[in-house]
Amino acid sequence: MSAATTRSRTPDRLCAEAVDLARSAAEEAAAPGVVGEHVSAVSEGDRVVTHLFECKEIGYRGWRWAVTVARASRSKLVTLDETVLLPGPDSLQAPEWVPWSDRLRPGDMGPGDLLPTEAADLRLEPGYSGEDTPPPNSAVTDAVTPQALAELVEAEDIEVTAETDRDESIPVTERGTIASVAEELGMRRARVLSRYGLHIAADRWDESFGAKTPMAQAAPAPCVSCGFLLPLAGSLRQAFGVCANEFSPADGRVVSLAYGCGGHSEAAIMPTPPRPAPHVLDELGADAFPLGPPAGDGG
Repeated sequence: MSAATTRSRTPDRLCAEAVDLARSAAEEAAAPGVVGEHVSAVSEGDRVVTHLFECKEIGYRGWRWAVTVARASRSKLVTLDETVLLPGPDSLQAPEWVPWSDRLRPGDMGPGDLLPTEAADLRLEPGYSGEDTPPPNSAVTDAVTPQALAELVEAEDIEVTAETDRDESIPVTERGTIASVAEELGMRRARVLSRYGLHIAADRWDESFGAKTPMAQAAPAPCVSCGFLLPLAGSLRQAFGVCANEFSPADGRVVSLAYGCGGHSEAAIMPTPPRPAPHVLDELGADAFPLGPPAGDGG
């Protein structure tokens, strides 16, 4: 440890003795009667000391008035630096501020609430791209070329009018575009779940209604063989489904196929475990023997 470090940790004598100056500054900044006893003096550096006073104001239990004093080199005059109210080790403080997007938890949304998703949300990825332009030399084009038109006229025996002769191409109908096909199939969504979004959803569902839950450990059979299970669509179909048993604790919830409960559809007809055969020699029972002659015996 260097000599400079030792000096900085040792409170300056003149600054440490300026308790009255520090108290006066604290009383001037605070309301009357809220500055308590002197707690300690902490060295902040060379010829810089902070005096701590108890705070008696209601609502600030454990807080302290911190008054920093200092003096110049080779000077005996101690001057005031700053006065501030600081929390102590046992003070009651408000929790650290967290942005609203990080404070939101599942189940916090109510009727009328809106939760916008970020543009770069890792749980989502672009779905339908909206690009209908086919690649060069593709069999699917945006227009019918004159050669294709001639073949179409010859095959369908279409009467070519002057207007048709004047046009170099006939546009493809809207029904044949990629956008219209995607809309008919219900796939025209701007974004869909990404692989990351699928994984975190599966982990969350498996934690709540998975094979490791106490209910599943005591179940007679897993949900994969239950008649109340409604399978999901897509890639999660192989691992999850929706419970449709109104008496089950997972009714209307996404459950793992390995989950189970006492409401299994086949729980009543499942074979009961066989009982062990009775012992040939009963070694667990006890026979009562009298210790004396029976009552009424004259012998």
